[in-house]
Amino acid sequence: MKKIFFAFILSISTLFSQQQKFVQVVGKDFIEPNGNTILLRGINLGNWLNPEGYMFKFHNVNSFRLIDNSIKELIGADEARKFWKTFRDNYITKEDIHFIKSTGLNHIRVPFNFKLFLVEDHPEIWLEEGFKRLDDVINWCKEENLYVVLDLHAAPGGQTGDNIDDSWGYPFLFEDEQAQKTTIALWKKLAERYKDETIVIGYDLLNEPIPHYRENKEELNQLLEPLYKKITKAIREVDNNHIIFIGGAQWNTNFKMFGEPFDKKLAYTFHKYWMPPVQEQIQDYVDFSNKYNVPMWLGESGENEDAWIDSFRVVLEKNNIGWCFWPYKKMDSSRGMVQFAKTKEWDEIIKYAETPKKNFEETRNAKPKKEVIQKALLDLLENIKFKNCKVNEGYLKALGVK
Repeated sequence: MKKIFFAFILSISTLFSQQQKFVQVVGKDFIEPNGNTILLRGINLGNWLNPEGYMFKFHNVNSFRLIDNSIKELIGADEARKFWKTFRDNYITKEDIHFIKSTGLNHIRVPFNFKLFLVEDHPEIWLEEGFKRLDDVINWCKEENLYVVLDLHAAPGGQTGDNIDDSWGYPFLFEDEQAQKTTIALWKKLAERYKDETIVIGYDLLNEPIPHYRENKEELNQLLEPLYKKITKAIREVDNNHIIFIGGAQWNTNFKMFGEPFDKKLAYTFHKYWMPPVQEQIQDYVDFSNKYNVPMWLGESGENEDAWIDSFRVVLEKNNIGWCFWPYKKMDSSRGMVQFAKTKEWDEIIKYAETPKKNFEETRNAKPKKEVIQKALLDLLENIKFKNCKVNEGYLKALGVK
């Protein structure tokens, strides 16, 4: 009996010591392995593993699959595949991560598209590309001691039914059993792969689910927390170390469907854009945090003037709410930490992508000259490298960093 007792004590002690290596939640705070409270201050790596049209200055061609279609029309599927590989090679590199850390920020959020991990039409077929990219960025962050939150930005079936989740115009995820199974399988595989990575804070399960304009949004809202519970259950089968982040409906703004926290390592995340940067705008989230004694984290905000970002950041910090602004890098824009140039040749790509094309003849006739296409794409791939980007000093000042 003594041997059994001491073995039990040893196993509990080992489990406790393992968990002490990870960022924890204690009440409303995030606690580092050294026991210190940490206020999360970070940036989103938007457009890297889930490209969005507006980042390329497109308007109607606004999701990854639509951008990809335009690129394929211009250069063919094989060359397009090479283009995207080089794009991912160059857009975020070790140098970018080093720069982010050098400013004083302490974490990044990594949005990703499930299509880098699974074949959409054959969800039983796994791809290595997505895992490789996450492996890379996690290793770079380990070297820099920069924390990571993994964010499923585009889920199987679609959690929003809009451009940001690269879906088919409806949040099928909540009504499609196969899409849910695929989403759960993806998170479980990710959790199993990264369960021992102490630089990873946790998993942001679904980005901005269920938009406000759905007539059946109230019905869909009631399906959100049950799905979160299913995903969390699968993650906990392989990973008890990491924090689970869950966001509300209507673009991560509505928490009314949530009950008491269903996991001991749960944190809540909200997004806020285009509103007055005042206490009233976050009071509901402060009240929720106080009611359930849970951490609150602003997973996204930004796309605004520097003065607005500075004001909102101050409001958040006064309420002990960590933040992760959006985005890190943009084309020809001061609304990010760094920017890269837009060329006159790229204007021709924009014109082509935005031109309505009803048939193959119109597609052929709308194309720029081959040399223009080649230069536009090659210049883009070169310009996105960190060494060719311009630092937006005003944005850094607004974030309160170096």
